[in-house]
Amino acid sequence: MFMKRFFRRLIKIRLVDIDQAKLLYFLSLVVGLLSALAAVILKNSLHYTHKLLTEGITRESGSYLYLAYPILGMMLTLLFVKYLVRDNIGHGVSRVLYAISKKQSRLKPHNTWTSILATSMTIGFGGSVGAEAPIVLTGSSIGSTIGSLFKLNYRNITLLIGCGAAGAISGIFKAPIAGLVFTLEILMLDLTISSIVPLLISSVTAATVTYFLMGEEVLFSFTITEAFSISNIPWYLVLGVISGLLSLYFSKMTLFLESKYEQIKNIYLRLCLGGIILGGLIFLFPPFYGEGYDTVMSLLRGDTALLLSNTIFQNITDNYLIFILFFFCLVMLKVIASSSTNGAGGVGGIFAPTLFIGGLNGFLVAGLLNRFLNVDIPDNRFVLVGMAGVMAGVMHAPLTAIFLIAEITGGYGLLIPLIITSTVAFITTRSFERHSIYHVQLAQRGELITHDKDKAVLTFMDWRKEIETDLLKVKTNDTLGDLIKLISQSKRNIFPVVDEYNILEGVVLLDDVREIMFNNELYDTVSVRDLMTIPPSYIDQKENLETVMETFRQTGAWNLPVLDNGFYVGFISKSRIYTTYRELLLQFTEE
Repeated sequence: MFMKRFFRRLIKIRLVDIDQAKLLYFLSLVVGLLSALAAVILKNSLHYTHKLLTEGITRESGSYLYLAYPILGMMLTLLFVKYLVRDNIGHGVSRVLYAISKKQSRLKPHNTWTSILATSMTIGFGGSVGAEAPIVLTGSSIGSTIGSLFKLNYRNITLLIGCGAAGAISGIFKAPIAGLVFTLEILMLDLTISSIVPLLISSVTAATVTYFLMGEEVLFSFTITEAFSISNIPWYLVLGVISGLLSLYFSKMTLFLESKYEQIKNIYLRLCLGGIILGGLIFLFPPFYGEGYDTVMSLLRGDTALLLSNTIFQNITDNYLIFILFFFCLVMLKVIASSSTNGAGGVGGIFAPTLFIGGLNGFLVAGLLNRFLNVDIPDNRFVLVGMAGVMAGVMHAPLTAIFLIAEITGGYGLLIPLIITSTVAFITTRSFERHSIYHVQLAQRGELITHDKDKAVLTFMDWRKEIETDLLKVKTNDTLGDLIKLISQSKRNIFPVVDEYNILEGVVLLDDVREIMFNNELYDTVSVRDLMTIPPSYIDQKENLETVMETFRQTGAWNLPVLDNGFYVGFISKSRIYTTYRELLLQFTEE
């Protein structure tokens, strides 16, 4: 409430007297600051909840709590969302993309805090998902809310959403360039002079604030010192191909498993099933507990024995086959753990799981090459590059992956391997799947805005608002005289012919009756049935705009009837669509 009153007082200033660019610079700084504070609150909440619940747990003293914690956390999240939030707050990045394409970039204000609380309960109690997507939703909602309070237009509100997302990513990882690139690759914002500066301001502000408030204790940060060897380039290419195939597996399995959970209509049955599966996986493989960044840090430090401690494998680490099998299971089963968390009612993202899988995959590949081909490859390099490879493949965001890993390692010593592996992984995945896991479902529904201005406008347009429903209708048994009376009352030259159930039977055009409309002798002898024609095609109300425009192109018509399950709704005009298209295109191209 305090923040709302604060911004309302600011709004009382005459915004017309404030330079728009300077206002955006100021608001981007505010959005970056608030996004960083949200990231700090969430990361510390997760860190200390995890520490409180797991400190001192061993297999002998009570690791069975791993079975109970995830179900408890997801149950609290489920109840919170169902009875207090009463809105779907899962899949944060996809929700932001949907708001940009279909909601005028308006995100509900409750998203500024509900995702933080829900994610704290989910991940803090062991949910095997990431906190980044919820924080992106939180930061984007902060940007949307502030933009709405200042009554900015769609384009500027969308830019502030991007600032919030950039600030969220930058704040969590202390990676301002990665935060900026994330908005360009994932949220599909355009890189222009008017957008680059606010995004940079937000990213740098968030990274700076997080650095001072959190230090390195709960941040994923690692500095690498080994020199890059050009002789290892072929192995980075191999890692890229493997990462790309693994990315495809993760994406397909995530969508498949979550769809199966959605088919279970009883939410409590879904909770129990997902909780039991997740709890069992965490009991067998404790690294699945929480985000998994501790596991990656252990790999980077070379402390693999720590990962096997408190597991059923801790007494057989001398067996190399069991050792490799353990890490292979971590790579392949993580998708089940993360999908069960989200599918059962938890709130989290797939950002952390992709880094987890990528790091383990890199470690596994390096270990196998060292063992069987006697290739001297630093494990920690392959861990980091593997993370970038899987991220690039799953998210279709190679630049984000490259800059994120480069920034969190404190330099660009890994730049060449990162570029090689991320690019190969992206190409490999894209060869089988055109869209990322964030975009695929939106693209299937025609709701994805891309960098293509024409397609973006087509996605943003709601053609159903252009349907003309005021045309006067006639019936087949009406006479020419009845039709002439309607013509005298109408300002249009199209008259749909419907039956008693409002099912379209044809259409009468004014040009079809112009020659006989003044012949009184035909008024009672000629019926509408004799005059009507069948339209060249029709459009169902459920079709997307691309289908509508393709139908106009194929028929050459300027007006076509719109039906809803066979029932007449109205007519859609190509000229009205073009007019609306031009108006929206100005909004997208306006600099």
